[in-house]
Amino acid sequence: MNSVLSVVVPVYAERGNIGPFLDRCVPILEAVGPTFEVIFALDPSTDGTEEVILERRAKDPRVKLLKFSRRIGQPMATLAGLHYSSGEAAIVMDVDLQDPPELIAEMVRKWREGFDVVMAQRRRRDGETIVKRFVAWWGYRLINSVAEVPIPPNTGDFRLLSRRVIEELKKLREHHGFLRGLVAIVGFKQTSILFDRPPRHSGKGNYNRWLGSLRIGLNGLVCFSGSLLSLSSKLGFVTAGFAFILAVGYAVMKLFGFPFPIGNPTVVILVLFMGGIQLISVGILGEYVARIYDEVKDRPKFIVDRQEGFSSRES
Repeated sequence: MNSVLSVVVPVYAERGNIGPFLDRCVPILEAVGPTFEVIFALDPSTDGTEEVILERRAKDPRVKLLKFSRRIGQPMATLAGLHYSSGEAAIVMDVDLQDPPELIAEMVRKWREGFDVVMAQRRRRDGETIVKRFVAWWGYRLINSVAEVPIPPNTGDFRLLSRRVIEELKKLREHHGFLRGLVAIVGFKQTSILFDRPPRHSGKGNYNRWLGSLRIGLNGLVCFSGSLLSLSSKLGFVTAGFAFILAVGYAVMKLFGFPFPIGNPTVVILVLFMGGIQLISVGILGEYVARIYDEVKDRPKFIVDRQEGFSSRES
């Protein structure tokens, strides 16, 4: 029998958070609906996370496990969990309790009112450094200024998705796994609820640290807009125009006998400036080519090494 609600939880090296998460989440889910499943989408971990999940599954068959053949990262682990989910709706959330389980009931109410996507939107970004908050603010503004579809700021992957949204997500072939952008592409009726994000229950985050966050942000910028390609072309025209104007100015000064700063410093500055513009343009082009390369290979998005609680199905 299919569940009314699926909870998809991507995990990697989170042994200390599995028990507290379930202890807090399961009573809320039991109060929300008669049937549910909690799917842990596990990147292979050496800290015993898998064993803890299996211990809890032995006590409660509603707890399910997907273990991948290698580490595939949080975005793709999340999509894999959604692929295997059977609920009429699914909630994606982190295991560290920074996504408060108490919001589940409100999300479900919004879904039953007719919304297909219910996002949890942070009021503030307390606990983060000023630099990280500025980067997040600037990143969302930049993405939304060029993206094909708007992506609400201060929203992570913590959200409820209806079954028809999940089925449409499964049809999309992108391999980057940027859930916020993919959900925006799918569309349907969407809303958000505000919340204050608490600190982690225990340990340090193993997903989405600086490098991971930058990679996810770059995927949002490159995979949902061609504006960077246009920007590189504009930079090329501006640079060429600047060089032409400078050349004319130098020629005029030479004709009228004015001294002008030509020589080694000027040449070095011009060469470095134009070389920097060229490298930026090549780098932008490379980001798009790399993603095209990943897409045309059409490799499986994920390979499941072990599944507990599911009937066999293809990935």
